[in-house]
Amino acid sequence: MFGYYLNLALRSFKRNKALTALMVLAIALGIGACMTTLTVFHVLSGDPIPQKSARLFYVQMDPEGKQGYQPGGDPQDQMTRFDAEALLREHRGDRQAMMTGGNVAVIPGQSGLIPFRSDARYTSADFFPMFDVPFLHGNGWAAKDDAAHARVAVITRSLNQRLFAGGNSVGKTLRLDQSDFTIVGVLDEWKPTPSFFDMNKDSYGEREDVFLPFSTSRDLKMGRNGSMNCWGDSRGDNTSENAPCAWIQYWVELDSADKVSTYRNYLVNYSDMQRKAGRFERPTNVRLSNVMQWLTYNKVVPADVVLQLWLGFGFLLVCLVNTVGLLLAKFLRRSGEIGVRRALGASRLEIFKQCLVEAGMIGLAGGVVGLGLSLLGLWAVRMQPASYAKLAHLDLGMLLVTFVLAIVASLLAGLLPAWRAMQVTPAIQLKSQ
Repeated sequence: MFGYYLNLALRSFKRNKALTALMVLAIALGIGACMTTLTVFHVLSGDPIPQKSARLFYVQMDPEGKQGYQPGGDPQDQMTRFDAEALLREHRGDRQAMMTGGNVAVIPGQSGLIPFRSDARYTSADFFPMFDVPFLHGNGWAAKDDAAHARVAVITRSLNQRLFAGGNSVGKTLRLDQSDFTIVGVLDEWKPTPSFFDMNKDSYGEREDVFLPFSTSRDLKMGRNGSMNCWGDSRGDNTSENAPCAWIQYWVELDSADKVSTYRNYLVNYSDMQRKAGRFERPTNVRLSNVMQWLTYNKVVPADVVLQLWLGFGFLLVCLVNTVGLLLAKFLRRSGEIGVRRALGASRLEIFKQCLVEAGMIGLAGGVVGLGLSLLGLWAVRMQPASYAKLAHLDLGMLLVTFVLAIVASLLAGLLPAWRAMQVTPAIQLKSQ
């Protein structure tokens, strides 16, 4: 039966080529605009570490003074060095890592290469297993290296290619800021999007090429990147152990709900103890957010992308309204034909089905053309200077969504015209004929 409806639809298209082309174009334009913005939103709002995002938690507490305090406000986004090192020593989670961004001078030992600066991440040993960081050669350093302030380093695959032509550089020496480090690991390709572990830098930009123990970076007073909030006298060194400055990101891994509850209670007790000791002045205010909650809190998807998404759906709605009008005109122009078919025994349901098949075929054609427009739109997005623009791509899932959305949209647009067509009275049409 479907083949019969399909054959009638194809004949109808041939009789009204211009009108059919207009409807296909209307659907295609709406689908192209909508899918371009939806694809960008999908890429930027995805889970950067789906296998563990529910087990990784970002820690916040409020160590500030009373000045500027507002009840119910958010705690600091970052932690002081004193608190981060205290939590790391007490090791109450399955894994935990403190970290901050940095910048180092890389001095190649090979002839022909000139020194250059590279972004770095100063962290602790659990960073690599906690975030499932893949290794091409070697591995990360151990907790004992953190305690010993060891001069060890992990580098990325791209930096390894630049300095050592892609060979196994584990055990070789890397000179950073006039100090020698031993390479213990080379990362494989790893670029979680967004870079959820540090929201104080470009979430979609380039990643760090060098990873060093946090303790070592402070011994050598290496340069740091990222935001810092101070509220007291740091005596000339904002990064010292006792400086009243928040600049450290702290993550903990907890693999059960009971552990999450226990750890939250631990943070409350810790905050209470620090307030009794005179360090914390504000009421206890701790947060423990998993990866997706942390991304939502930071509104990681740019506001212009959200606006473009709504505009894309709005444009699709306008295109559907136009398609409804075109379909209505198309079906009602065939009132005589429909009346004859009704007189020959066709039921209203059959007329309704035939009209929906025609609408669905128009949607399918619009989806094909709209796919091309989506690819063109994504190419235009990638040409933009924004850091997230390079990430825009149409995967298989979004490809299927394109066709499903096109067909569903056309069927919705065809409901009213099909309903009007099935209401055609055979007697009136035969009389007029």
